[in-house]
Amino acid sequence: MKLEKEAVHLLKALRFPAFLVSILWAIHIAKVIWQLNLGQYGIYPRALDGIRGIFFSPFIHGDFQHLFSNSFPIFFLTFMITYFYRKISVPSIVLIYLLTGFSVWLFGREVYHIGASGVAYGMVSFVFWSGLFRRNVRSIVLALVVLFLYQGYFLGIMPNQEGISWESHLLGAIVGIIVSAIFKGVEEEGEVTKKAWEEPEEPERFFLPRDTFEMTKAERVYQEQQRRLAEQQAREGWNSDTTF
Repeated sequence: MKLEKEAVHLLKALRFPAFLVSILWAIHIAKVIWQLNLGQYGIYPRALDGIRGIFFSPFIHGDFQHLFSNSFPIFFLTFMITYFYRKISVPSIVLIYLLTGFSVWLFGREVYHIGASGVAYGMVSFVFWSGLFRRNVRSIVLALVVLFLYQGYFLGIMPNQEGISWESHLLGAIVGIIVSAIFKGVEEEGEVTKKAWEEPEEPERFFLPRDTFEMTKAERVYQEQQRRLAEQQAREGWNSDTTF
């Protein structure tokens, strides 16, 4: 039964990224066939008509190479977040999407910024930093996976790259850190909350009983009398019952 449940969730987790990437390709193919100029729907920083790019720019790509380079990361990272971070997948992806676009609108160069790479950087950063913040076995493994697969992404945040919206990459990465910090306390099903390197917890020990300062003086005196009486009875009982 559990296996069937996981299979159903796996299919659901694959459905959304597949649908998302299909939209990216459908829009670009339509753009090529009808020779549409969609660049005007990108993000143009600090301009009122550039605000619409916050919502539309990730769906617009300059050419097929640009589209192809973003398609697999968007598919794989969306699947990873949807499958392994079930409780927070929707709000985290939405926040990464919107906050990345908004931060580019605030701080980017005054050119049109298009493409889904900023969102991809946000997702990479989210998965990686979730591993550092959560520090359980599964999240750390996921962080190492994205570090291995997307280590080349570090070059994309270097400034002054011709024809590349490095601001989208850098700001997306920062947004990913913020979003992972926001949701770090939401424990997912199947996560091991015990850190792999921690020693087993021992019960806390205190020099005085925890209720010492909550009792009145008379109650403390009575408790001490009862303790001494119990010790005396124990000694007397031991002496009377013991033979050599």
